[in-house]
Amino acid sequence: MIIGIVGSGAMGNGIAQVAATSGHQVIVYDNNAAALEKAKAGTLMNLNKLQEKGKLADAQAVFQQYRYTDELSGLKDCGLVIEAIIENLEIKKKVFAELESIVEDNCILASNTSSLSIASIAASVQKSERVIGIHFFNPAPLMALVEIIPAIQTREGLAGEIRDLMLQWKKAPVLTKDTPGFIVNRVARPFYGEAIKMMEEGLATKEDIDVALTSYGGFKMGPFTLTDYIGHDVNYVVTETVFQSFFYDPRYRPSFSQKRLLEAGWLGRKSGKGFYNYENEGPVLTSGLEENKQKEIVERILFLLINEAVEALYLNIATAADLDLAMTKGVNYPKGLLAWCDELGADYVLAGMDALYNKYHDDRYRASAMLRKYGTEKKKFFN
Repeated sequence: MIIGIVGSGAMGNGIAQVAATSGHQVIVYDNNAAALEKAKAGTLMNLNKLQEKGKLADAQAVFQQYRYTDELSGLKDCGLVIEAIIENLEIKKKVFAELESIVEDNCILASNTSSLSIASIAASVQKSERVIGIHFFNPAPLMALVEIIPAIQTREGLAGEIRDLMLQWKKAPVLTKDTPGFIVNRVARPFYGEAIKMMEEGLATKEDIDVALTSYGGFKMGPFTLTDYIGHDVNYVVTETVFQSFFYDPRYRPSFSQKRLLEAGWLGRKSGKGFYNYENEGPVLTSGLEENKQKEIVERILFLLINEAVEALYLNIATAADLDLAMTKGVNYPKGLLAWCDELGADYVLAGMDALYNKYHDDRYRASAMLRKYGTEKKKFFN
């Protein structure tokens, strides 16, 4: 199967590399000739590095499988086209409609969108049953997780075919319903939002919270370090999109603190300043908080994360196994959230959620009906 990639940015280039190193011919399209040249040079450099590290036998042989084009018609022979362009629904719909007039009837059309409706994208083409979401995580060659998102129009069986293909590409695929944020960008929202809320309330400094999440919680990065790394132009916009898409559910409410960073152009590492200043060596984070205070910070965020995962299971967004796989492989959480809930006890997590609700009377702290059931009955999600 020839794989087509629409967009030669970091995401598109990364997906192309995954397909090419898995043995496929790959055609990369971009309407910007300069971007294509940059992508071509970057690809060759990355492949050579892999060869030097002994992770690739022959960089030149893999590079020979690539073709680059600035004409969308160059994708006409592809069996699968993956779109990886700007997160703008109208632009994506226009590209898909144009693609359909070019490719064969049996060509699968996929979007790498991280949060937009696959059903809306599918509605832009006549044969909507061949449209599906295949969401890779950045950087695609390194991140194992791939979310597979069938739309309500997607033909039965296509999600399974894509899952098998992703396994051939040595990825860790999970199947998720077409809901805002899918699994990872939905379930992970409290990691950022609740941390910022605690800082805004003056309960702890951003340094204290970051240190607590890494040293006590076991997370690879604290929420403020991570949002600076992702970029506030990306992280805030996803939060705002999920908030709007869920009909302004307070569980996903964005923060003014982060919005102001975006408005100031303080995007994080990429701009030299975000929550922290990166103009020199970057921050060295220290905290004088005692362990019991660190535990309180970690558990407040963890309770909300677990509640989100439980709610996603309750609404049949994904299976328990796929939910936990998504959070460990997609955002490198130290444990799957449902397994973590089993370890703590659903009754303990429920008591924590209820205590927060009783303190704030804010719907962001409402416990999932499934968490209440499991907590009351002291049930576990895994045997």
